[in-house]
Amino acid sequence: MDKVSPEVRSAIMRQVKSRNTRPELVLRKALHRQGFRFRLYNSKLPGKPDIIFPKYKKIVLVHGCFWHRHENCRRATKPASNLAYWNDKFEKNVHRDAGVISALTNMGWSVRVVWECEIKDRKNFVGLVENLADWLVH
Repeated sequence: MDKVSPEVRSAIMRQVKSRNTRPELVLRKALHRQGFRFRLYNSKLPGKPDIIFPKYKKIVLVHGCFWHRHENCRRATKPASNLAYWNDKFEKNVHRDAGVISALTNMGWSVRVVWECEIKDRKNFVGLVENLADWLVH
């Protein structure tokens, strides 16, 4: 059972952004501090990727655990009401994500998905950024 009214829940869901989300901004800022320069949301690439590193031919997709169904993550909960709608929505999201990654890979891009929970994990965030930096240059 939802803890808020349908009207409040609807207002909350309308506030969800698809660009410049908090996890994206945090990761971009950390990568920029490491000296990496990148492009954002190129509409000529499938899925308008979040962070594009043309110099390295690499792309980082920042996925929200709830919307993109991060397996075994506590943030990937399922709403209690309107299950048919949500199951369909989540299935389409996951299918679209797989198609975007496949298309980008076929175009010669290396793609890495970073999950929202990885960015929010303060203890391991520095390691995540170091791992990404290493992946980018190798």
